[in-house]
Amino acid sequence: MITSSSNSRIKQIVQWQNKAKERRSAGIFLVEGFKMFGEAPEERIREIYISEGIWDKASEVPEIKDKLIRRGFETVSRELFRKMSDTQSPQGILCVMERPQHDLESLLAVPDPLFIVLENLQDPGNLGTIVRTGEGAGVTGIIMGSGTADVYNPKTIRATMGSVFRVPFVCTEDLCGTVERLRENGIRVYAAHLDGRRYYDCFSFREGTAFLIGNEGAGLGKELSSKADSWLKIPMEGRVESLNAAVTASILMYEAHRQRHS
Repeated sequence: MITSSSNSRIKQIVQWQNKAKERRSAGIFLVEGFKMFGEAPEERIREIYISEGIWDKASEVPEIKDKLIRRGFETVSRELFRKMSDTQSPQGILCVMERPQHDLESLLAVPDPLFIVLENLQDPGNLGTIVRTGEGAGVTGIIMGSGTADVYNPKTIRATMGSVFRVPFVCTEDLCGTVERLRENGIRVYAAHLDGRRYYDCFSFREGTAFLIGNEGAGLGKELSSKADSWLKIPMEGRVESLNAAVTASILMYEAHRQRHS
């Protein structure tokens, strides 16, 4: 059992929890909890740590027990695990995962793809919700500009509830250029915009489609908005001016899903 906070591996985990640059440099991300561990692709697991006393609980779930035995794990003291964890009430299991590699070319090869394009989305919880909803709605992939929150932020990872393992995503420094690429490949691009004149259910999303979703407060930038084929809006009653970015994305994704499966 590891009990010393000066242990180099423990210090590295703590650093990875707190610094996106370090996670990016190492090509890893961290996941916690029994559900996330159970869904984690086994071939991408680098290291596993469990808290003192957790083995008995883990042994009650055959799939978890077998996976731990196959991959091997390190046990750490409860006090150390609390330092390693990003949650206030740790479940006692944490693993280091290798990052998947996705590229735009392979996503564009999918017939009639469905993309969510995110510009400067700041809230990790919103991003995680979009990833999770994207899996449910059957999106082809999520494209994120460099100003969007880190998809491997621990809060984002938790909000995805495991979808981060299965939804392809691409990060780009040139979001406008990437949107142009989508249009060149015959994909219709729609901006969720307060100045849209037609409601979202007036459009057909059965062909290749991309939805542009902007910053929670400022919305989409002028340059990216200008790249859209059409601006659309969502009807709102009362004094509400706009919806949460994740809610907006969810409405549009599921409208596309409804049209494609009706």
